[in-house]
Amino acid sequence: MGLIWRTSAPGILQATAPRALAVHYDRRIGRIVIHLNSGSDVAFSPRDAQGLENARAYELEEIEISPSGLGIHFPKLDVDIYVPALLEGFLGSRKWIAARLGAAGGKSRSAAKRMASKRNGKLGGRPRKALAKV
Repeated sequence: MGLIWRTSAPGILQATAPRALAVHYDRRIGRIVIHLNSGSDVAFSPRDAQGLENARAYELEEIEISPSGLGIHFPKLDVDIYVPALLEGFLGSRKWIAARLGAAGGKSRSAAKRMASKRNGKLGGRPRKALAKV
């Protein structure tokens, strides 16, 4: 996913970062639940994570934990999630997150957007596509 957890010395991450002890997909609530060595549980919706957004429930049932506990892997989808990045709120690469935010912004309806559309309409609107010559 391109996310890196930086530390000042090797081994610091392993000693200080919360690690996954157990993980499962809870069909009832539609969330992936990670049990951490800190005693906390973290749950997130698969549709909010890169590579899992279109996954079916049966594809989420098998989840593996890396030996270090810093990653979880979905074998049926070949998707990896880095636990420290997840805890910081990163559920995908910057490009993927930017695309999701852009799509959400494009669907928004605001007074400013309506006014811009009106102004564009007075200028003739969106140019027509040229017909392909055969």
